Amino acid sequence: MSVVKTVNVTKTFGRFTALNGVDIEVNEGEVFGFIGPNGAGKSTTIRILLGILKASEGEVKIFGMDAWRDAVEIHKRIAYVPGDVNLWPNLTGGEVIDLFVKLRGVNHKSKREELIHKFDLDPTKKCRTYSKGNRQKVALIAAFSSDADLYILDEPTSGLDPLMERVFQECVLDAKRQGKSILLSSHILSEVEKLCDRVGIIRQGKIIETGTLTELRHLTRTSLLVETKQPMSSLHEVKGVHNIEMKEQALSFQVDADVLDDVMKYISPYGIVKLESSPPTLEDLFMRHYEGAGKASNIGAGRA
Repeated sequence: MSVVKTVNVTKTFGRFTALNGVDIEVNEGEVFGFIGPNGAGKSTTIRILLGILKASEGEVKIFGMDAWRDAVEIHKRIAYVPGDVNLWPNLTGGEVIDLFVKLRGVNHKSKREELIHKFDLDPTKKCRTYSKGNRQKVALIAAFSSDADLYILDEPTSGLDPLMERVFQECVLDAKRQGKSILLSSHILSEVEKLCDRVGIIRQGKIIETGTLTELRHLTRTSLLVETKQPMSSLHEVKGVHNIEMKEQALSFQVDADVLDDVMKYISPYGIVKLESSPPTLEDLFMRHYEGAGKASNIGAGRA
C-alpha cells in the first residue's frame, strides 16, 4: 500500500524548472532513500510533500490525500526533521520536545526519556547554547517520540557524530519494525545502504533510477583483486574490464556485471592464487551516474 505517491510532479520558479516529472512511491513499512547532489531537487520535492510548496503540475498524494489541499490533516500523521534545525533560543531542549509532542496530542513520556538518554542530550540547557548536532538531536527526539505513521527526514544526521548516527539508525529500524514508513533524504550513502529498502536517485530535477539495491546493482561493477601464477598481459583487452591497477603481486580491476562469467573464464587458465571480490556499493552506482556529468563534486550535505 502506497503511503506517498507522486505522479509527474513538476515545479517551476519563473523560467527555472526545479522538478521535471518526478515519480516517487513510498510503501507502508518501507524505508525509501532519496539521494542526489546539491541542487538536484531533493528538498524542493520534500517541501511539496509537506504542503509548503505547491506543485506546478502533477499529483501528490500522502495517505491518499492531496498534499497541498489536505496538508493540515496529513500533518497530524507525519513527523518531519530538516537538516538545519532552528529552535526557540530561550526555551530549553526539553521544553521544545514537550511542545512538539503535545502538539501531536500524544504523551509518550517513557519514550521521550529513553530517547533523551540514547542521544545523550542535556534537556535542561537553553536552545541558544546548543551546537548544530544538539539541535538535530532535539528534532530527532521530538520526531521519534511522536506516534507518526510517516517520517520525512531531510539530511537528519547533519552535524551528528558517528555514535549518534548509529543511534539514529536504530531509531529508523525500530520505526520500520512498527510498520511505519520513512522517506530518508541523505548524502551519507553508507547510511542509505544500511537502512533503505528502495532508493530513488534524482538528478537535475528528474528521477533517473528507482529500485531496491539488488535491482540497481546490476547497473554497476564488481571489484576484483586477483593474483595468478602467470601474468595476465592481455587483461586490458577483455570486454567489460575497467580501471586495472597493479597492487603488489595482484591486479585490481572492475568488471561489468553482465560479463563477470566471461572474465572469470579468461582468468582461470592463468592459475588463480588469490581472488577477492567486492560487491558494487551504492556509492559506485551513484558515482557512475555522475561521472562525466561534472556533478560528482557536488555531492554533499547542502540543500536542494
